[in-house]
Amino acid sequence: MSGRWLENKRIVIIGGTTGIGLSAARSCIVEGAQVLVTGLDESETESVAKKLGENALALTLDACLPDSAAIAIRACVEKFGGVDGLYHVAGGSGRRFGDGPLDLMTEEGWQKTMNWNLDSLMYSNKSALQYFLATNQPGVILNMSSVLARSPSPHFFTTHAYATAKSAVIGLSKSIASYYAEKNIRVNVIAPGLVETPMSKRAIGNEAIMDFVRTKQPLDGGRQSLPADLDGAAVFLLSDRSAFVTGQVISIDGGWSVSDGQFNRIR
Repeated sequence: MSGRWLENKRIVIIGGTTGIGLSAARSCIVEGAQVLVTGLDESETESVAKKLGENALALTLDACLPDSAAIAIRACVEKFGGVDGLYHVAGGSGRRFGDGPLDLMTEEGWQKTMNWNLDSLMYSNKSALQYFLATNQPGVILNMSSVLARSPSPHFFTTHAYATAKSAVIGLSKSIASYYAEKNIRVNVIAPGLVETPMSKRAIGNEAIMDFVRTKQPLDGGRQSLPADLDGAAVFLLSDRSAFVTGQVISIDGGWSVSDGQFNRIR
């Protein structure tokens, strides 16, 4: 197998106009794909469309609405002739709405977090599966979880609704990977540690948290990861080079899930 890894592939990236999704879109295009990205901010979407060039299409869509992913898939079919893969990146923290320790959590914090991180993913995965089945073709779905789904951090990252949603992403992904494997539809998950994105501003702006992260993610001198750190795995899992890989969770966390991490407790 030679050449670019995603040559002639058509990829839909839900949440592809910022951070991890935008970095992935660029890498997919470099590797030969045609890419449709969705985002929530109209001005941002327009800007991204210009940056990504002729092999991309950007749509302003709310991933939390049930029909958004289906609209994106139809648009990709109309523009590029089909869909070969879906990468669901969209999600977010409900901390400002009351996500936190369970005894203090608000109803709004729970509902917002679930809607952003789990409901939206269910909608996109369902739409992709319906398309692959209707066209009788193989396909690939890549979902976004978090290191917090399996490796909690109770001192600095206590958002129990977020951890629950990201754990559910793994459960859902493995279940559908099992069910649709005989149709040659593959489903895998990326679980990153702390990544430098708009969502991570709170952590990155807190020196105590970053001191902790430097010991919790010790690779490369101890740092938060960059969106580009996830691109290689995303391209691989969306490509035919991973044709025999399904139901897997790839942790890209700088060592978080295998490190203790150190912090100075506030007395």
